[in-house]
Amino acid sequence: MTTFSDLSVPQNICEALARKGITEPTPVQQLVIPRISAGENIVFQSETGTGKTFCYLLPAFSRCMHSPATVSPQVLIIAPTHELASQIKSEAVSLAAESGIPLKTALCIGGAPIKRQAEMLKEKPSILVGGPARIIELIRLKKLKTQGIEMLVLDESDRMLAPEMRDMVRELFSLVPQRTQYIACSATMSTYHVSLLEKMLPPLPSVEPSVEPTAEPTAEPGLETAAEPAAETAAETPAPIRSAAVRSSAKKTGEHRLKLVQLPPENVLKRNISHWAFWCEGRHKIETLRKFLAAVNPPKTLVFTAIAGQVENIAAQLAWRDIKVASLHAKMGKQERKQAIDSFRSGRVPVLVTSDLSARGLDIPDVTHVVQLDVNENEDFFIHRAGRTARAGKSGINAVFGDEKELRALARIEKRLGIVIYPKVLYGGVVRAPVESEGDTEPAAP
Repeated sequence: MTTFSDLSVPQNICEALARKGITEPTPVQQLVIPRISAGENIVFQSETGTGKTFCYLLPAFSRCMHSPATVSPQVLIIAPTHELASQIKSEAVSLAAESGIPLKTALCIGGAPIKRQAEMLKEKPSILVGGPARIIELIRLKKLKTQGIEMLVLDESDRMLAPEMRDMVRELFSLVPQRTQYIACSATMSTYHVSLLEKMLPPLPSVEPSVEPTAEPTAEPGLETAAEPAAETAAETPAPIRSAAVRSSAKKTGEHRLKLVQLPPENVLKRNISHWAFWCEGRHKIETLRKFLAAVNPPKTLVFTAIAGQVENIAAQLAWRDIKVASLHAKMGKQERKQAIDSFRSGRVPVLVTSDLSARGLDIPDVTHVVQLDVNENEDFFIHRAGRTARAGKSGINAVFGDEKELRALARIEKRLGIVIYPKVLYGGVVRAPVESEGDTEPAAP
């Protein structure tokens, strides 16, 4: 059995993880932590709930402990939502306290007073977590010094590469030192995302390339490789993914090379989650949701809607039916959002209605049920939503409500992901299979 000590994680951090009940690194941690510790520029993709945050936090802690910088911060972690940024900061603070390491972590996000954040930066945090817009604003105001940054992390990076956020990512890359190590991760990453990142990275200083021949590299375990694209087709063709030998050669020619690490899927979607589909016209979805909650009485349910403006309306209608519910969306104030998450996380409120962006990357323990009130043709949305349940090896239920058109789209997602989605109906206050589907052999519900 591989341990965190085998990955050269400092002993006091290993002991702190053990006290948290984390004794064995996940497959993605076993593969990625040594590469990040070695200073590689890396993009890694792994299913939700597989411990991606510790993949970069543990090497970040080691670096700050063993090579403290004179200028702070050393590590800059960027997240697309306030909630995810706050969650990462909490993980870092908790790990430092549990390990007895005097390592400061600061949080800089929009919606909080920027003057207070500027004062906080004077305390010289080793790790800074924040949203891209606020971080850039602090740099422009000369409140945040970037010359000490050695590691830049993009969490939920597929979201960060959406068209509306790309310019901010590109600007961030231009503002950090050229020696910076780049790390990106998400549950849904591909060579296309690597290609986008490659084009955003500023080139390293050019030096005379070596004339010595370089042996053709072989693919490393868990490493996806691709041929170098022609310049005119770079937008459609995956960026070159090379072994360490080629990466060293790339440095000589003044080019960045990112490694894409993709683990074979652990089939969390297949093995740990029961997928249910309910036919429901749009105007009846909220009432069907109410009946579903009454029939199942789930301990902790996360309800997704693609329409952020409908979050409050859905929550209000459930509350009118005496269901304890909280809502989470981007237009809420920082304290309101924190209160909603805390009440749901603690179990005081068993239902949280949210938009896709607000829930990105949230790690809330013991979510037993996910309800999707609509279907997006892009399976990435399905993966991120369903992945909020069945975390850390637990089981869960993912229920999708859709009309005829949406269920056709769901069938295509089912095929592409290789999962089985069982049709269900609400009848007599219970969830059951339709009459024509009663022969289906669905595994017992968690």
